[in-house]
Amino acid sequence: MERIRLATDYSNLTELAIFHFRKDIALNYFTKPSVVLYPYLSLYYPPLSLFNLPSTTFSSPILTHLYINVETFADCLYLLDGRLRKLTTLCVIVHHMNTFSETVHNMDKLLNLKCFALKSFLPFQQYDKIILLLRRMSNLEKLTLNLSIQDRNRVIDGTYIQHDILDYMSQLRSFTFYICTYVDLVAVPHKLSSEDIQLTLTNIGQQHISSMVNYVTGVVNYAFEVRAACSIFSLPFEFDYLRDIGNNFPNIVFSYVTYLFIEDITPFEHEFFMRIARSFPLLKHLCIWNQKSQKKAGLVTFSSDKCQLHSIIEYSHLTILDVKWAHKDYIEQFLNGTKTFVPCLTQFEVPYIDDLKAVTKNFTREETRRNCAKVEKITTIQGVIHSKDLCLYFPSLYK
Repeated sequence: MERIRLATDYSNLTELAIFHFRKDIALNYFTKPSVVLYPYLSLYYPPLSLFNLPSTTFSSPILTHLYINVETFADCLYLLDGRLRKLTTLCVIVHHMNTFSETVHNMDKLLNLKCFALKSFLPFQQYDKIILLLRRMSNLEKLTLNLSIQDRNRVIDGTYIQHDILDYMSQLRSFTFYICTYVDLVAVPHKLSSEDIQLTLTNIGQQHISSMVNYVTGVVNYAFEVRAACSIFSLPFEFDYLRDIGNNFPNIVFSYVTYLFIEDITPFEHEFFMRIARSFPLLKHLCIWNQKSQKKAGLVTFSSDKCQLHSIIEYSHLTILDVKWAHKDYIEQFLNGTKTFVPCLTQFEVPYIDDLKAVTKNFTREETRRNCAKVEKITTIQGVIHSKDLCLYFPSLYK
């Protein structure tokens, strides 16, 4: 890297993408004056942390575009404290939204910023701080948000979108978003519905937006309790990651989603997985969180192999299946070739090896053999002992 950087001035360089850069090396380069020659910088890995570092760290008088992963939301504020004054485009993925320093940040208006994207895939509590940040961007033309909010107990619906965001951005031309609010049931006087949320979106003139309400388990007052996951999102759905899909989701094709986390307090039946296959055609990674046994399949799950009761669902691109926190019926659902065909499955995460033995009848069952053929890695909560029978049934484990 040093030889390449010092070889010439690179006066015509407009874009630099850096992958798999160690944190110490990245910070070393971005504190040297010579690195700021590049007006367009894209840093994907690792997450950057600017905590307790001088304001000259990661600074540039000419940088205009930045795509970056940062450790905390505070790091996002550091980047916007004046060290990157020419920035017009900033796209940030934040790893830990709730880690927040007490440092007083520069709160000047960000008048040069035209495009801003903020994504965090873990729930957070700092909705108000994000709104304060967005209000500094009065000239913003394109905004992208992918956020999950908890411990607020007020659903972020169309009314909040209008009053908290849109009213402060008169230049906004494009708004792409997915916002999910987790609400404790004791905090709402009535049953939440997607129709109620959808009405608030219609009232503010937003037509290309959908909503859904799903009931999931979460930690409430240090105990696992049911809470509502209330989501609103722009259409078409442009993100590749989606969580908290349950039995009630709109009939929409999520063309870009490759990672999906599904959860509900009621069972997922075969028909639900048919809908998932149709709505998520490019799905590669599926995580299932549901401890409820499938009601319709319960009587025939392990006995009626010769009886074709279902149409076969095909997940053409699914490579990773995580059912560690799911009932063993969902192992059956995906391994049984009379129910599901997963030709590309290579990683399989299950609760216990005994569950896998039960579904495959001690690694002898023909109906589950085909979907195991390409599995290269099996993970369980307690670890896996690779017995001879296991390896014969999963022939790709050692390839």
